[in-house]
Amino acid sequence: RRVGRQARTGQTHMNRLAIETSTEQLSVAVSARGQVWAHQGPGGAQASAGLLAAVHQVLAQADLALNDIGVIAMGRGPGSFTGLRTACSVSQGLAFGLGVGILPIDTLLALAEEGRDICAAGGSEAKPGSAMAGTVRFYAVIDARMGQLYTAAYEHRAGLWHTVQAPAVQSPADCALPLAWSGQPVWAVGLAQGLLPDLGGAALTWVPAHPTASALLRLADQAQAH
Repeated sequence: RRVGRQARTGQTHMNRLAIETSTEQLSVAVSARGQVWAHQGPGGAQASAGLLAAVHQVLAQADLALNDIGVIAMGRGPGSFTGLRTACSVSQGLAFGLGVGILPIDTLLALAEEGRDICAAGGSEAKPGSAMAGTVRFYAVIDARMGQLYTAAYEHRAGLWHTVQAPAVQSPADCALPLAWSGQPVWAVGLAQGLLPDLGGAALTWVPAHPTASALLRLADQAQAH
């Protein structure tokens, strides 16, 4: 489901702007001409003060103007209320002014995609290795504060992401991997390793990461297809 007006069509290489402020990290990225320009900064309560400046900074690096953007990808949560409110209001304001569409993408899926990218690049010490060429399983976890976690389970296979457990908020004691994953290698991605209990003895391989705007850009084609 898209928020705002429909995206421009007829552009073979559409310029995209992505905004992710669901966590304590503000992330903005632009894709154009086969390249990506990205900016990371403090998020949370500071996102409202820094987001527009970050957007203009990344556009300048890409030598683009706002009206060169054809679609806006946005991390839609779950996550920080202040960060999500900022991302939503800025994205909707820009999209309305430009007459373009918004692609709302689950923040936990963006986190899983960031973990997959780190693993594929060899950025993790753990090596379930050959799993990267087939079905890869990611359990995405974000600290929801007040003793709770945001969690979701995803599989990446044949170049596409599939949701196995939809995003949910729950206490650490209630967290559990999908039954179908029993005995399978699983990557856990996020910055809440200390909050997640032993999940039935599952051998989780942790990848520390934030959801990023660059991950949203990599997910945009699949999001637009739906």
